[in-house]
Amino acid sequence: MATSTSRYTNAEWEALTLQTQRAIAGAETKQQQHNGSNGSNGADVGVDAPLDMAALAKTIDHTLLKLEATLPQIDGLCDEARRERFATVCVRLQHVARAISNLKGSGVGVACVVGFHEGTYDTNIKLVEAQEAVRLGATELDIVINHPQLIAHTYEPIYKELAALRTALPAPTTLKLILETSQLSPLDIIAGTCLAAAARLDCVKTSTGFCGRGASVADVRLMAAAVDALAVSGAAGMFVKASGGVRGLGDARTMLAAGAERIGTSSGVWIMQEARAVEAGEAGLGAERPAATRLYTDNSIGGY
Repeated sequence: MATSTSRYTNAEWEALTLQTQRAIAGAETKQQQHNGSNGSNGADVGVDAPLDMAALAKTIDHTLLKLEATLPQIDGLCDEARRERFATVCVRLQHVARAISNLKGSGVGVACVVGFHEGTYDTNIKLVEAQEAVRLGATELDIVINHPQLIAHTYEPIYKELAALRTALPAPTTLKLILETSQLSPLDIIAGTCLAAAARLDCVKTSTGFCGRGASVADVRLMAAAVDALAVSGAAGMFVKASGGVRGLGDARTMLAAGAERIGTSSGVWIMQEARAVEAGEAGLGAERPAATRLYTDNSIGGY
């Protein structure tokens, strides 16, 4: 695996992608053989496991990214996140300072999107946006990859951009790379994960929620498998974030069982309310979801 100062040619990036694809296939074959020898049916582990409410809350990035989001809505988002003790709130740059102020002392972090949502902005624009977000207090950045370049297999400028962002924003700032998986082939998803690992980013994320479908189980499984394969080859470990279309407890648990460690959603409050109902032995809550209110910041059809 390349270090952060290495520069591969496009042909070398393609070779690394294919090597990772073969490693994933080999690992899957071994797992299938293991499942067969142990009588396993290969079902998702964890979907029906006992709920750990605090751990579930810490998987959630409580998200509001609509361009028309108002300051009272941002305040409500932060109030919900503080009450539920989510991992972060995820907002646009213009709302970072207010979110930081609202969440002071809560233990809830602030994530900011960068290059959102197209990903095609010039690297210097992304750098300025990212550095300003961190200056204001954001500790996590969700950066949109230039997915048209990824689809075209133009890997070198993508790597240079990611390496520049990592150099400008070292740890402990958490950098998550949004791949926009709805637009990508499986091989493109693996290539994006390879690029993120080579640039020493911390996370690969499925979607912006504003371009095509959101996360799928297949996307998350493939990203998690690529992360595992790259870790075996010596690359720095990363985690996977599922975002876009995760609107209930069932969705969240399915994505976590598939290999995600973080969930990007504007339905965090509803997910926790469903989880409390399950913990209390209640059923059918998901069918009774209310219309948008002050409590439920997710009032959209599209996006998160």
